[in-house]
Amino acid sequence: MGVLELLFLQSALDADGAKAIGAGIAMGIGALGPAIGIGMLVGRAMEALGRNPEARAAIQTNMILGVAFAEAIGIYALLTAIIIAFVI
Repeated sequence: MGVLELLFLQSALDADGAKAIGAGIAMGIGALGPAIGIGMLVGRAMEALGRNPEARAAIQTNMILGVAFAEAIGIYALLTAIIIAFVI
């Protein structure tokens, strides 16, 4: 193998490695925000239920809506990671 062949092989491996690292970082950071948000949301909902159990239906409905919106952001991060890993 010549020097140029080794350089080409090394740059191809670096590009694949960079894609894998980029996808991992995108998913890791993208999942961190929704995880924190969902944890805070459910914790506050439990506090509200403890203080006012009669408002369970309204609190639960709003909590589920908030969790769904936060989870959608995590799904966007997953799609971004998949695009980075397989398309780019």
